[in-house]
Amino acid sequence: MAKQATSPKLKTMADKVAVLRAKRAEVELGGGHARIDKQHAAGKMTARERIAGLVDKSSFQEIGLFARHRQTYFGMADKEMPADGVVTGCATIDGRLVHLASQDFTVAGGAAGEVHSDKIADMMRLSLKTGSPFVFINDSGGARVQEGIDSLAAYGRVFYNNVMLSGTVPQISLICGPCAGGAAYSPALTDFIVQTLQAQMFITGPQVIKQVTGEVVTAEELGGPQSQMNKSGVVHLIAKNDEEALQLCRRLLSFMPSNNLEDPPRMPYNLPIDSDAEMNGIIPIENKLAYDVRGIITRVVDYQDFLEIQTGFAPNLVIGFGRLQGRPVGIVANQPNVLAGALDINASDKASRFIRFCNAFNIPLITLVDVPGFLPGVEQEHGGIIRHGAKMLFAYSASTVPKITLVLRKAYGGAYLAMCGKDLGADRVVAWPSAEIAVMGAEGAAEIVFRREIDAAPDKAVRRKELITEYRETFATPYFSAGRRLVDDIIEPAETRKYLAAALESLHAKRELRPPKKHGLIPL
Repeated sequence: MAKQATSPKLKTMADKVAVLRAKRAEVELGGGHARIDKQHAAGKMTARERIAGLVDKSSFQEIGLFARHRQTYFGMADKEMPADGVVTGCATIDGRLVHLASQDFTVAGGAAGEVHSDKIADMMRLSLKTGSPFVFINDSGGARVQEGIDSLAAYGRVFYNNVMLSGTVPQISLICGPCAGGAAYSPALTDFIVQTLQAQMFITGPQVIKQVTGEVVTAEELGGPQSQMNKSGVVHLIAKNDEEALQLCRRLLSFMPSNNLEDPPRMPYNLPIDSDAEMNGIIPIENKLAYDVRGIITRVVDYQDFLEIQTGFAPNLVIGFGRLQGRPVGIVANQPNVLAGALDINASDKASRFIRFCNAFNIPLITLVDVPGFLPGVEQEHGGIIRHGAKMLFAYSASTVPKITLVLRKAYGGAYLAMCGKDLGADRVVAWPSAEIAVMGAEGAAEIVFRREIDAAPDKAVRRKELITEYRETFATPYFSAGRRLVDDIIEPAETRKYLAAALESLHAKRELRPPKKHGLIPL
């Protein structure tokens, strides 16, 4: 039998591998060298460089490299869009699995079409299936208008999956370029947003605002990180550049479990905890004098390592992450340096969201209290301080994680309760000797309780001062509260770190059952 001739059209596996390598290299180049150079000139990394800088070395496995849009309108049939403008896949960060999507601005400005968004949604579903965090790096001019409603519907699928992931796995958004229009709602649905100084995020751009309202505003003023942090409270952390944004993302994830069924990762910590004598003089004994509560927080947490969240928004309240003997904790603290630490609308929203995040992901809460009350004023009342303040009451009451409250100085009225008083489910309430726990300040209380006696006194000023002291020594002390079992112990400030660490250790295995229901109705 004669040997059959080999067709010249058939290739060896080596030839096919060569073709594959060439195609991969072409797609991985994104929009090409010129656009990559332009990206670098703008001080930005490319989509793939960001992934490489975020994840463990050589751990990224791309999914959907050869995905391609299927639109034919407006010349789209012949338009090549490598990876459809978004790099997606899985990797590890500090050895833990994550899924991620990184928009490629060098490909059609990172515009999001049907396949582009479906790739993102696929990664979100894989996050849910595998119980791994989802990271979304945003750098896009918005929806791909050539695809019409298909692009809009696909973004709806992204939003839907944001909600499905919420409270189940951590979600972090990095804003490293433009994030405009409806696309901005996906980051807003995630747990934390990190925005770089080069990035802007807004629903309607400056041109549209000028056309509709006549207002003239720059993109930076409208949607820059300072505006979205300090004014809107949308952004949680600001980074100088892409590299710092990636570092902040890694640091954030280090405090979080991979999903809601796990405990947060505990870091090795074997150092003994000694008394800190300097804490005994760290705050002014006079309750009208201000101080920076972060000085206390950094002395309490391991290695003075405290990651503050939303530093520029509602600065009268401090929130953030730290560790105690290696265990991650969420910290909520009044800031006497700003508005005397009073709670206002923005502070209530800031705290409530953070408390609910910590509860969802099994992160214990430590609350430091020095609060004169809710901020008074017509603007606050008309803005809904009752509704917003109620969010804190709801968030703390609904939380089942270990809750430890430390009263530093003032703890007045409803704001004392809102800062996780005993009756809102605090597992441990401890006070410093300087604590004043009362319905209101002694000055105001004396005017109400002793009004007639003051009016009848020959020297009203002297008698008022005497009665203020009497009221403070009777009610506004931690000893009265401890006698009513609303305070579990009164400790020296020097023993604070040691006490909190021991309390946290004893509460680690806490379990708390709640009535079965679909969900509570927080006063939004």
